[in-house]
Amino acid sequence: MAKTEFHARGWFEEPKVQNSVAHGIGTQNMLQLTPQSGQKPFKKLLDWGVFFPYVAQVVRSEKFEYRQVTEIVHNDAVLKHAIKQAAEQSLREQRYAKNGHRLLTRSASGDQSGSAVEEEDERQGISYQTILRKQERRAISILKDMGSTLNNGLLAFTSWILYKLLPCFLSGVVTNTKQIEMLKTATERSPETPLIFVPLHRSHLDYIMVTWILTNNDIRSPLVAAGNNLQIPVFGGLLRGLGAFFIKRKIDPVEGKKDVLYRAALHLYLTHALKQGHNVEFFIEGGRTRTGKPCMPKGGILSVIVNAFMDGSIPDALLVPVSVNYERLVDGNFVREQKGEKKIPESFTKAISGIWKALRSNYGLMRIDFNEPYSIRELVNSYNKIAREDGNNAKVYKPAARTLQHNQSTSSLYGTDVVCEEHRNLIESISRQVVFDCAAATSVMSTNALAFLLLTRFRKGGEEQILAEALDDLRNSLSGTKDIGFSGESSQILAYACDLLGPGLVTRTRDEHGRLVIRAGNSVESFIELAYYSNMLTPHFALSSILMTTFHSLLPETESKKEAGVSRKTLIDAALENCQIYRYEFILNKPTQVLENLLYKQLDDLLFSGCLIAKQLNDDNENTEQAKRLARNLAECIDEDEDFLHVTPNDGGDEGMLLFARDTLQQQRNICEVLAPFAWTYVTVAQSLQILHRNSMLESEFISFVINDLSSKVKRGSCVYAESISTDSVRNCLKLLEKWSVIEVCNQQGMRLISLNTLYEMSRESLNTIVKKVDAIVPKFNSDYFNAAP
Repeated sequence: MAKTEFHARGWFEEPKVQNSVAHGIGTQNMLQLTPQSGQKPFKKLLDWGVFFPYVAQVVRSEKFEYRQVTEIVHNDAVLKHAIKQAAEQSLREQRYAKNGHRLLTRSASGDQSGSAVEEEDERQGISYQTILRKQERRAISILKDMGSTLNNGLLAFTSWILYKLLPCFLSGVVTNTKQIEMLKTATERSPETPLIFVPLHRSHLDYIMVTWILTNNDIRSPLVAAGNNLQIPVFGGLLRGLGAFFIKRKIDPVEGKKDVLYRAALHLYLTHALKQGHNVEFFIEGGRTRTGKPCMPKGGILSVIVNAFMDGSIPDALLVPVSVNYERLVDGNFVREQKGEKKIPESFTKAISGIWKALRSNYGLMRIDFNEPYSIRELVNSYNKIAREDGNNAKVYKPAARTLQHNQSTSSLYGTDVVCEEHRNLIESISRQVVFDCAAATSVMSTNALAFLLLTRFRKGGEEQILAEALDDLRNSLSGTKDIGFSGESSQILAYACDLLGPGLVTRTRDEHGRLVIRAGNSVESFIELAYYSNMLTPHFALSSILMTTFHSLLPETESKKEAGVSRKTLIDAALENCQIYRYEFILNKPTQVLENLLYKQLDDLLFSGCLIAKQLNDDNENTEQAKRLARNLAECIDEDEDFLHVTPNDGGDEGMLLFARDTLQQQRNICEVLAPFAWTYVTVAQSLQILHRNSMLESEFISFVINDLSSKVKRGSCVYAESISTDSVRNCLKLLEKWSVIEVCNQQGMRLISLNTLYEMSRESLNTIVKKVDAIVPKFNSDYFNAAP
């Protein structure tokens, strides 16, 4: 007999009337799935689980042994050595604080006898044994604060609670059936190999949702790395019992001084957890994204896992990139932070308030995708294979100049000596690939699509029918490249997305002719929040936007654009330069991909769509162009093949001219609009460098200055992109300028001070060069041919 689907609800209210659309094909709604309840063939008709499906689900789900590792870590000889190191470091600091000048004099005179030092310590009231005991107590405290108490009882109880509560504010928690089977197959084939789940981080709900899904699909739940800001009353203990182990958001409290003991405790805790068979989950971005697009990865925890493989602690580990998306973000928004205001700290009352608000709201669907696992062993072998190449081809990415050699004492978390460059490059390569794959595999939700259209094609609003046609075009363009997390008629999807986002962000009104018009909210805050949803799609179109913007910036200023053109090589070379400007904003390619090849492929797509025209394209040339396009598409499909790494795009036809296409001008503008807000932020930062001339500033003060400048530009209309007001993008631009040696950053008593580099300090004119360089990524909408209103 067919399995009956149940719709759960909270025990204190009737089911809500859900305004929803169907989720994607090949998916399942976990809120309606209770595989252990007895509702399947070959179960007894009178099985009690049929009548109590959620209780049966949590009781009958497979239970695993979750070994505690805190005591193992405490008895580890490496931790004891770290305690002694920390004690000796503290002893030296106390000695210097008491009489630093005497120590220097003694060192210069050569008087370093142990007895003399001990006598001086005793006279000053300094006791090594006291310091050592203090460090031992600190080690116990660190492990107590850090350790998880993952257990089956709390997993089962929380699972039942979530089955009841989640339907109160989510219409579904959607997973892909084939992906779940893939994870089960991986664990069955290699039961001793830990799974390392690496999600992109959007919401505090992420911490428990991955665990909830795995638990109810009979997959071992992971230990989850959580920021210690979540150690709040009640909820901190709950998260700990569900697998959270808490780590400091900043490992070294004093700049330039490594906390040896804390690093050792964290390193050993993770290593022993893996050796004891635990799966692990950590957020590679370090924190929740404030902009909706992926953040640059942080490789600290990943380096420990790779270390554990390299020193033989574990035979292998499987990295599982996880893509998480929400139709509407449960945590609210990050508008305050993007406007430069301080983040409100986590607290018990804030958590209770957030839960109560969530239970009375509708946040639509949540979608979680588990991507194909990577073997750490195979990744290391493949990168070493690249490292052993002779290196003549400059386009080949090489994470190391020689085969990786592991030095156990040089972990990025514990070791305080020199970290081998090969290891650092390997970690960076793997982490960037994970983030790239997570972003590429994130499903597009209805609200992402609507926000993207409103911010790139319909900034002044549009009729619902026209927007529906645009949504159809967007869905067609994404088909085969991005998973669509919704299905149905586009007009219904638009209405549904508008209801979810609410009238504060999107309005649906009728014009004088009675036609429905959809518009973004007219406040700055509305555009910043809409950008969060739109930015999920921004990385997908980033290369096309860079190419299109670069093309228009290179066009000669002539009266007639009909014959104006740019050579392919000139366009690609300039686009590569502009891609570097976004190096801290987007991960545009995998480490194993050649960015130049990807740009040529995007150029082929722009030619195919008519956004660009190839000069004098006769029938023979057209066949040649189509053949080239097919070849590049094929190369993209096998981009991780070794041969693809050596493909070069110079095929004799790249010197051809690309001409201005007037017929698709609006489409070209739409493509340029994708990155225009980021470009305005960057150029404003570059222009603001003038205030640093012979004047150092706190980084926070400079960021506030830029945000205020952007706000003024938006208010007076010189910048049409309110979402350009973004502290995250300002910080990313500052990282770029530091990389270019335009600015210098120094730390003074925990505060970051920025100033101009000597070259730029001496000449204001040199700053104009930087402004001009950054200005190349700003779309030139002020040209006469680009004045058509969207």
